[in-house]
Amino acid sequence: MEIQRPRQPWVLVLSVFAVVCLLPTTVHSMVRHYKFNVVMKNTTKLCSSKPIVTVNGMFPGPTIVAREDDTVLVKVVNHVKYNLSIHWHGIRQLRTGWADGPAYITQCPIQTGQSYTYNFTLAGQRGTLWWHAHILWLRATVHGAIVILPKLGVPYPFPQPHKEKIIVLGEWWKSDVEAVINEATRSGLAPNVSDAHTINGHTGPLPNCPSQQGYGLPVKPGKTYMLRIVNAALNEELFFKIAGHELTVVEVDAVYTKPFKTDTVVIAPGQTTNVLLTANAYAGSNYMVAATTYMDAPIAFDNVTATATLHYVGPTTANANAAAKTVLATLPPQNATWVATKFIKSLRSLNSEEYPARVPMNVDHSLFFTVGLGVNPCRSCVNGSRVVADINNVTFVMPKIALLQAHFFNLPGVFTDDFPARPSHPYNYTGTQPANPATMKGTRLYRLPYNARVEIVLQDTGMITPENHPIHLHGFNFFEVGRGLGNFNQKKDPKKFNLVDPVERNTVGVPAGGWVAIRFTADNPGVWFMHCHLEIHTTWGLKMAFVVDNGDGPNHSLLPPPADLPKC
Repeated sequence: MEIQRPRQPWVLVLSVFAVVCLLPTTVHSMVRHYKFNVVMKNTTKLCSSKPIVTVNGMFPGPTIVAREDDTVLVKVVNHVKYNLSIHWHGIRQLRTGWADGPAYITQCPIQTGQSYTYNFTLAGQRGTLWWHAHILWLRATVHGAIVILPKLGVPYPFPQPHKEKIIVLGEWWKSDVEAVINEATRSGLAPNVSDAHTINGHTGPLPNCPSQQGYGLPVKPGKTYMLRIVNAALNEELFFKIAGHELTVVEVDAVYTKPFKTDTVVIAPGQTTNVLLTANAYAGSNYMVAATTYMDAPIAFDNVTATATLHYVGPTTANANAAAKTVLATLPPQNATWVATKFIKSLRSLNSEEYPARVPMNVDHSLFFTVGLGVNPCRSCVNGSRVVADINNVTFVMPKIALLQAHFFNLPGVFTDDFPARPSHPYNYTGTQPANPATMKGTRLYRLPYNARVEIVLQDTGMITPENHPIHLHGFNFFEVGRGLGNFNQKKDPKKFNLVDPVERNTVGVPAGGWVAIRFTADNPGVWFMHCHLEIHTTWGLKMAFVVDNGDGPNHSLLPPPADLPKC
C-alpha cells in the first residue's frame, strides 16, 4: 500500500470516504476529517467466503495520513452486531484520554447503530503508528496504519526515499475469532491458533489454497523506499525479511533511531518499524517477502509463513516479471532468540539536537511488576481450572463502566487505587515455581501524581512457561533503559542501565525468562491502560491501569468529556 501525501495548502484528500478540508495558507496545522463505517464485508484477498468486520469495507482498514501537530477527527459509525471501540495506538492523547479508545477503560463501547467522534491532536509526534479495535478480538480484522508526516519543510533525518509503502502484518482465522475466544473462555483452555499470517491482507499461496495471490511490492532499480511496517497480529511476534536485500532501520514506534542495517526485522504485536530498502539486487528476478512467527516458548503457534513478492519495474523489466524466477528468503528458525536479541540490542534513540532523548535521570516511583500466567479453579471448565494471566499476581477484572468516567466524576466502587508496587510474595521468578499457581482478582489501579518520574521493571515468570510479553502503555512513550535474562538484580543491573540513548517506544517485549526496565514521566493526566499485546493474555487478565492526577492549572488537567461520549 503506497502512501498518498496530503496536498497543500488548500485541498486535502482523506480516505475512500473523502472529506475536503479548506484552510487558509497561513495555518500550519490542519484539521483532518475521517469517517469510519464499521461494516461486515466479504474479502477476495483470503481463501474464505465468510464476511469479516471491516472499516469502510477494507482489510486492512484505511490509512490515516496527517502531519505533526494536526488535529484529527474520526467519526466512527457502528453498523455491526458487536459493540466496538477504536484505539489510536501510540498517540499520546495529551489531556484527551476520552479519545484513547480502550473499551471500559477510557470509554464505554460504541453500541450497534451508534456513533462517536474521536478528536485528538498529534502533538509533537511524527512517524508510523496504527489504529485498531480495542474490545474482544475484533482487532484481528479492524485495524489500519497511521502515518504522521513531519511538518511542512522539515526533512527526515535520513535521505528522502523515492516512495513510501505501508506493510501491515497480521493473522487470519478461517472461523469467527469471537467464536474462537468464546470457546476458549468456556473451556478454560488456550484458544486455537490462527490459520495463516497475512501481509497487507494477503496470505500468499497456501497448501489448501494454492490459487491465493500474495501482495506485490513493485520497485524501480536503484531507488530507495521506506517501508512502514506494522505488526497487527493478535498473538505472535514476527520475523520480516526480503530475500536478497538489506534493510536499514530508521524508526520504531514513531520515534527516530540511530540507523543500523539488518536482513531480518523482529516486530512484536503492537509495534511499528520503519526501514529503508534500496532496490539494488538483480532486476531480472523476483524476491520473496516473508513474515513468519518468532516463538521461543514451547507452546502452540501458527507456523504458516505469509509471502509477498518484490518485483522490479521499468523499461527492461516490464515484460519479464511474469517469467522471472523468485529468489526465496532464508528464514531464521522460529525459536531464533539470537536473531531477535541482536536486533533488539541494536535499537538506540537518535538523540540528536533536533530529536533529543529526554530520559528521566531520577525516579520518584520505582515499580517492580511480574508478568506471566497462572491457574485458577473453575468448576465448569474442562479440567476444573482456567488459565489466567496477571501482573504482580493480580488478574485484572474489567469494570462495567469506563474507569476514566469513574475517575473524572468520582464515582465510588468502580476501582481501587491500591495496585501493588511489587509482588507481595517474592520467589525465584525464573526458577522453581510456587506450589500454588492461583492469582488474586481485582480492578486495581496505581495512582501517580502529575509529572512523577516512573521506573518499571517488568519481570517475566515461568509459572506455566516463560514467554515473551509485548507490553503496551497507553498515553505515554517510555525509554527502555535495560534488559536481561534471569531474575532482575536490584543491586547490580541498574548500574548497567543506558541513560544516554535508550530506544524510545510505546510497546516493549519482556524477554522470555528475563526482564526489561522502562522509564517515563507521567505528564499526561487521566487513566492509562497497560497490558500485554498478545490478545489472549489481555483476555486472561494481564493488564492494569495507572490513574494520573491533574497538575496545576487547566493546561495540565484532563479536559471534560465530549457530549457524544458513548454510554454503557
